[in-house]
Amino acid sequence: MASLRLLATTAVLLGSNVNALAPGPRGQRAIPALAQVIDQKSLNVLPSVPPAVEFNASSSPWIPQTYTSAGLIEKPFHIYDDAFLDILGPNPTFTVIAQTPKDPIFHEAVVWYKPKDEVFFVQNAGNADAGTGLDKSAAIFKISLKEADAVKDMRNATGKVKVTQIPSNPEIPNPNGAVQYKGKILYAAEGQGPSKAPALIVLNPVEPYNTTVLLNNYYGRQFNSLNDLGINPRNLDIYFTDPTYGESNNFRPAPGMQTQVYRYNDKTGAVTVAADGFVMPNGITFSPDGKYVYITDTGIWHHGLELSNPSSIYRYNVLEDGTFENRKTFAFVDINIPDGVHCDSKGNVYAGVGDGVHVWNPSGTLLGKIYTGRTSANFQFVGGGRVVIGGETQLFYATLAATGSFVESQL
Repeated sequence: MASLRLLATTAVLLGSNVNALAPGPRGQRAIPALAQVIDQKSLNVLPSVPPAVEFNASSSPWIPQTYTSAGLIEKPFHIYDDAFLDILGPNPTFTVIAQTPKDPIFHEAVVWYKPKDEVFFVQNAGNADAGTGLDKSAAIFKISLKEADAVKDMRNATGKVKVTQIPSNPEIPNPNGAVQYKGKILYAAEGQGPSKAPALIVLNPVEPYNTTVLLNNYYGRQFNSLNDLGINPRNLDIYFTDPTYGESNNFRPAPGMQTQVYRYNDKTGAVTVAADGFVMPNGITFSPDGKYVYITDTGIWHHGLELSNPSSIYRYNVLEDGTFENRKTFAFVDINIPDGVHCDSKGNVYAGVGDGVHVWNPSGTLLGKIYTGRTSANFQFVGGGRVVIGGETQLFYATLAATGSFVESQL
């Protein structure tokens, strides 16, 4: 999501003190070297609470008394619930594998190409430091996971993992979300100006990196600026979100339709509206069994900061026929917005937010955080317990005990 703001400072609700054991209903458990326990009870009552004009979702993350920014980065796995230990395993790792001075090339559409064990991702569209949007499309890049695996025990391996730009042909206009699709990669393109319409576009992830447009209209009308997409594991239909961030970031015209979530059957060509009622529908993912869908609404960043708008994840029941019902608020994030969202194989829900990746169980209980100290618009499980996390100007590589839910790989 192009308007997601980079937070240069670090820290949230955590501290530099590290506990050797984690309290919980299953007794005392050893804490991994790169993790720390968060005593939420100690944060319930503060000496003073600032008003919203002084501290809000767009502010630097909160550092309570006795905690430090350095301590949060030193131990990046923050345990809010004992169950997070099952996700981490005994020895999780966390590494900075690439960075740029200013250009946010590690932004969105983090997707695994299994045959070559590579990870693709895209540049931030509409960002001033990238110079992208109307006059230049955001670019696509990739890395080799073999190179990332080789440096996983280092904390900073910048320069040791090669970042390669991909020349899509014809060029995908401002790609954003992406999924695995029939051995290739399917992108949600935001579009570029009034003439290059938003579209679902398939990329061949090997040379010559040729592209094919799958869908570019709703009964003759342009979409607003397609953002993210997910595949229902029960019917294999493609569901995608359509906010108006292209207009907000000055590379798309005023919207011609309300913001909605769409459903596309690539066998019949049928396009239908799956859900509306959002300010800015953004990330979307399905539970491993396909019975739930999670959709983020990042309306807090619309035309500038609008604090009374959503910064939330919503959950729907998904019926056998692929329709949605019973919308409920699943989570409201404590820093900036929830952007990209994914599930692991156990149905736990992960979202990229203003300070890294937050993790909830299927009931919406916050289990823990993978703290990057900066905005993470998207991330992805990339085989086994490997996770690649985009951090705008930094790219992170983590290894966990949890494994991803790869709906797309069934296609």
